[in-house]
Order: sequence, then structure tokens, then C-alpha cells
Amino acid sequence: MQGQTNKKIIQGKLQRNLRNQPTDAEQRLWQYLRGRQLEGCKFRRQHPFGDYILDFACLDRKVVVEVDGGQHAANGAYDAERTKFLEKAGFKVLRFWNNEVFENTEGVVDVIVAALIERALTPSPPNPPLEGEG
Repeated sequence: MQGQTNKKIIQGKLQRNLRNQPTDAEQRLWQYLRGRQLEGCKFRRQHPFGDYILDFACLDRKVVVEVDGGQHAANGAYDAERTKFLEKAGFKVLRFWNNEVFENTEGVVDVIVAALIERALTPSPPNPPLEGEG
């Protein structure tokens, strides 16, 4: 999945800045996603894909986890466009509000695990060609 991103994101080191300054909700969820704890799946934090940076992505199972704060309440159209783009690329997108992560962490993790299991049982479409290929 390398080469599937906007060069401005990489050159501006936006993903690195976001990784180094996670929200409290992202920090809490990362404790469950890191180190292949869920179904043996590797998650990446702040992974660039296309014109977007994904909060958490499991590339093997093509599962994206987005943790949204209050600023996303006004960005419904942007989030819908982003979700549509990711689903077209074969990803399953899971969105959780910050308060869900804090108030029901185990429930959020259960939903993520269910998606990982579902994706393991369902063959995913092939990845799009890398830049310069195809």
C-alpha cells in the first residue's frame, strides 16, 4: 500500500506530527490496537492513503478505525466523501466518537474485533496498483 498517498502529506510530515500528538481518545484506543493484540492484526497509526490520513488502519484486513471528536459533527459531508472513497478502495470504515472510546472502550474493541473476523472470512478485492504501475 505504499505509494497510495498525496505527496503533500508526506513532504509536510503531517502524519508524523499527528502520530506524535494523538488525542486522548486515540491514545486510549491505541493501547488495544498496538502490538497485534486484536486477532494478530497489525494496525498503523495516522496512515496516509490518498488525500487522507487514517487514524488507525489494518492493511491486511482493510479495516480503518476513525476516532472523531466534536469538530467532526460539522464535517458530515467531508466524512461521508472520505468514507465513500475508502470503501471504494475496499476498506471497511468504523467510526467512533471520542466519548464512545472513553465510556465504552470494551464495546468499541468488540466492534473492531468483529470487523477483523468478518474481513478474515471474506476475501477482499485486490489492492489498486501502486503509483507508476498498471
